[in-house]
Amino acid sequence: MSKLNFSGGAGTGTRFGSQASAHDAPDINLIAFIDVLLVLVMFLMLTTVYANKAGLTVVLPTAKTNIPTRTTATIVVRIDAAGASAINGKRFTGGTATMGAALLTAAGEQAQVRVVIAADAKAPHQAVIDVMSAARLAGLNQLQFAIRAQDDAP
Repeated sequence: MSKLNFSGGAGTGTRFGSQASAHDAPDINLIAFIDVLLVLVMFLMLTTVYANKAGLTVVLPTAKTNIPTRTTATIVVRIDAAGASAINGKRFTGGTATMGAALLTAAGEQAQVRVVIAADAKAPHQAVIDVMSAARLAGLNQLQFAIRAQDDAP
């Protein structure tokens, strides 16, 4: 076993000398360490590329000029309170199939045809449904209902 020498001779590595002993822990300067980390964080934040991800794709309409518009022919079917009907002012008698044929005849060669149903307020519902079925059988899918505003006066 060896004995430790605690005498304060020159160059012996004592506590008060210029050389550190093997048991002293290294001293870490935390302030300089934090400064370096902050500089790295700022560098990474400034050099990062942020991706823009679109959440919703919107297709906006475009305007075109000088496009010829198709004219829509109108067929008016009137239904009175008794359930009798008239196609473009001409009285009609018959069932749904013959009304569909009459609607096709009234449509002629028009590409777009609108059927306007003008029914009396006291007209039977079945008469209106028959006109709608006839228009469907004729392949006319643009249906409109004509309305009349009521006066509030008694």
